[in-house]
Amino acid sequence: MAALPIASAALATLPRTHRTADAVAALGAFIGEAALQPGDKLPSEHEMMAALGVGRSTVREAVRHLQALGVIETRKGLGSFLLTKVSGSTRHVPLHLETGQLRDALLQTLEVRRGLEAEASALAAERASAADVEHMRVALEEMERVHLQKGTAGREDLAFHLSIYDASGNPLFRQLLEQIREAFEHFFEKPFDRSDFAGRSFPFHRELFDAIAAGDAQTARAKTLAILDIVEEDIKDMSQ
Repeated sequence: MAALPIASAALATLPRTHRTADAVAALGAFIGEAALQPGDKLPSEHEMMAALGVGRSTVREAVRHLQALGVIETRKGLGSFLLTKVSGSTRHVPLHLETGQLRDALLQTLEVRRGLEAEASALAAERASAADVEHMRVALEEMERVHLQKGTAGREDLAFHLSIYDASGNPLFRQLLEQIREAFEHFFEKPFDRSDFAGRSFPFHRELFDAIAAGDAQTARAKTLAILDIVEEDIKDMSQ
């Protein structure tokens, strides 16, 4: 069994099922057991692959997951570093939704998303720094470019909204909303086999950005709700 020791802690080879989730769990437990402190460097990508017995894509997915939780950051050319002290027990528990009735489950998540996303947008309008606004602008322009080219921009849309959650100054928005999105990862790749899903919400994203950049919390909240209203309408229309 391959293992990478740091003090008394080690990463152990994982079984072949649920590898990404298991890799996240193993890394979270390892951080706690190794008593790593904020600023400490994590094992390299190759060391994680060898120790866990998984491929590069699994390691990268696990690292991205911990980045989204605000646990680690990756610095280009330097590696991954711990941002906040955690243990295996402080990692989030993934959402488990019954997707047999996809339409109903999606509508249930919208009820939760409305409160979270509207508040995140309002806080982003109140708190966003110049750097946050620039990050949002770049993400929005990439979303617009891809949308105009392909008619859809799922991943780019997510990146734009993640930039808003980050600008809110509260990492819980990103953690909670990414968990909701993860539960329907395959749906968002090809929603109801329609490439134009929620396409009517496209113009509202620019208006949402403008409101946040202007510090207008009330309008930012309203534009977010307008986007989610269109998502709800399309879920109902396309799933009949």
